[in-house]
Amino acid sequence: MDGKLFYLMGPSGSGKDSLIEASREPLSALNCEVMRRVITRSAESIGEDAIGVTPQEFERQLQAGAFSLAWQANGLSYGIPNEMDEWLQGGRHVLVNGSRANLRQAVEKYPHLIPILLTVNDAVLRQRLLRRGRETPEQIDSRLARNALFKDRRSSDNPVHQIDNSGDLANAVTALLELIRINAEPGRT
Repeated sequence: MDGKLFYLMGPSGSGKDSLIEASREPLSALNCEVMRRVITRSAESIGEDAIGVTPQEFERQLQAGAFSLAWQANGLSYGIPNEMDEWLQGGRHVLVNGSRANLRQAVEKYPHLIPILLTVNDAVLRQRLLRRGRETPEQIDSRLARNALFKDRRSSDNPVHQIDNSGDLANAVTALLELIRINAEPGRT
């Protein structure tokens, strides 16, 4: 494939949707498309610009082979439409809002993807999750525990780029754009 796949991951509440939205226009200037996910969450839910479908519709699309990648997390199903492969084959770069739990599957299918982990300190993460009001306090504790487990499992030889989003969003945007600019240069694998 001629385009590069940038696979953004991070705990729920780390600001992936905010980072993507704030980066959308400058990403376009870098020939980088933002891929919309299909999610079994209501389209009216506050958050990312996703395509909301019922679990039955998601399963129908999955069985029909409509997704380049698909996974389940936190009681929801997520799919990346096949359009992503067309963009990559056409030389366009793609930024996808991925999943830490699905990284291995993504790397198996796209061995040259660029994994990016959006991090945030636990106190900031807890406040963000509380503010958005989607989860109960118990669910928030569960998410924080899952985040701690992931931090412990990361190996030093895993080439995951990290961007800290504990502070000003503009700093994270700058870091993301620079990472994409450097890795999207012709001749880089």
